[in-house]
Amino acid sequence: MKSTVLRMRYWRIVLFFARVTASIVFWDIFLRRIGLAFLAKGNRPQRLRQIAVRFRALAIRLGGVMIKVGQFLSARLDVLPPEITDELAGLQDEVPPVDYEPIRLQTELELGTVIEELFLTFEKVPVAAASLGQVHRARLFPHDAEASGFDNVVVKILRPNIEQVVEVDMSAIRVVGGWLKRYKPVSDRADVPAIVEEFAATIREELDYLSEGKNAEVFGADFKDDGGVHVPRVVWTRTTRRVLTLEDVTAIKITDYDAITAAGVSRAVVADRLLATYLKQIFEDGFFHADPHPGNLFVLPLPEKEEDGSTKFRLTFIDFGMVGRMPDRLVEGLREAVISVGLQDAPRLIKAYQTLGVLLPSANTKLLEEASTQVFDRFWGMSMNELRSIRHDEMMKFGLQFRELLLSMPFQLPENLLLLGRTLGILSGMCTGLNADFNLWLQIAPYAKKLTEGENGSAFDVFLNEAGDFLKTLLAIPGRTERVLGRIERGQLNVEMPLVNLQISYLEKSVNRLTGGIFFLGLLIAGAILYDSQTLLAQGLFGGAGVALFYTLFLARGRRPFH
Repeated sequence: MKSTVLRMRYWRIVLFFARVTASIVFWDIFLRRIGLAFLAKGNRPQRLRQIAVRFRALAIRLGGVMIKVGQFLSARLDVLPPEITDELAGLQDEVPPVDYEPIRLQTELELGTVIEELFLTFEKVPVAAASLGQVHRARLFPHDAEASGFDNVVVKILRPNIEQVVEVDMSAIRVVGGWLKRYKPVSDRADVPAIVEEFAATIREELDYLSEGKNAEVFGADFKDDGGVHVPRVVWTRTTRRVLTLEDVTAIKITDYDAITAAGVSRAVVADRLLATYLKQIFEDGFFHADPHPGNLFVLPLPEKEEDGSTKFRLTFIDFGMVGRMPDRLVEGLREAVISVGLQDAPRLIKAYQTLGVLLPSANTKLLEEASTQVFDRFWGMSMNELRSIRHDEMMKFGLQFRELLLSMPFQLPENLLLLGRTLGILSGMCTGLNADFNLWLQIAPYAKKLTEGENGSAFDVFLNEAGDFLKTLLAIPGRTERVLGRIERGQLNVEMPLVNLQISYLEKSVNRLTGGIFFLGLLIAGAILYDSQTLLAQGLFGGAGVALFYTLFLARGRRPFH
């Protein structure tokens, strides 16, 4: 591929994100700082939709890593607004295919002979075109089919020059990551360069089809005893680093809700099985499929019926280029998190956060524990639909109660959680799409019980451990009481009210910024009106507006909260 084409590609990506960044800075940071946040709020849905439209057009035109980013965003139904997810929903199906001739040449070069000697039939029109490669249906010769146990296959071929394209895309993303690194709220919570490099390593692994074939075999072995999950088998005699031949297991796409319902399959059961499958991958196997977008998951209806009359099915996984492996510490932290959520144990959840390394060193763990307890008390057991229908005043009450925590944002993103976080994010959105009443709490609770029963050999051992912790707390009460009474007698007991202090400080900042913003606009408008008749006075007013703007942005911060 010509270097000029690659350079143009690089600058298209960089300039796109530069425009998006400039828009966010102006609307969501600058206007907020001068007390005009209501202007940004009014046109926010339209702005987000326009950004998504432009990104979609860019991703379709360029392909490569941009499609991967779009696939992730389109699946976050649970977090991102519909203005973004709706616009990017069909992105997986809109990747333009490569012409047949370059694909044929690459296949023959990799496998060492002409297509006619490799396959009995080979469809020229691809069945799917992905960001890094594309897929063609084919049939094996009878002797190859006898050896493999099947004759219908799909052949994945890397796009020509895709390695160069990925390197250019990652260079552009590194530049954008450098911008984020300079933004303190982001840099305090994530090692952006490390995350970008981990993502780059994952993409490079996807470019090796030999590695993908081995991953498929490992995944198949993990689920060999599970009749509800199916994994395609690899034809190694027709596989190289750039060409991968697999059993054809195409069925109903997991987001084709009408087809799933028409086949008599329960969408709620599909969502439950999908989550249960991932819980097993993460906590038991330590090896998980890290690219669960809709194009990689299928539902295969079976002839048998369930007891409730619904159709039995198999959940089929394809595309094992992006997989995650779980270090012991990560498994332990997540295991503790699942148990604590299932048991509604807030102190244990905080310990799980610390094991995972997702808390900032300055995090107020006591306040976070209190907030987690409140979340369990108020929201535990609610489905996604019920969570969406919570009254605004109830959420505002919760937000005001824990404003200090929300403003401090005590979480950070370790780079070793990138793949897992991406996977769980897509998975959450997919389960919600399958079943609007999907209840994550009820799914986690029995799994937490299962994990608890395995702690230290038995549930009785767990009970003894918990009882021991309770006894330690009980024995510590007299000593703590004596210390508190002693401080009261000496007049050394101080009661901290960080929330009140923060609210006073926040109110003071808001008033200062609003005042500065009013002066800025007033002086600016007066200068504009007088510019034609009183040029010198108008220039003075413009200068005053500049001073007011500088004050609003940098000096109107209020006093430090008193203690």
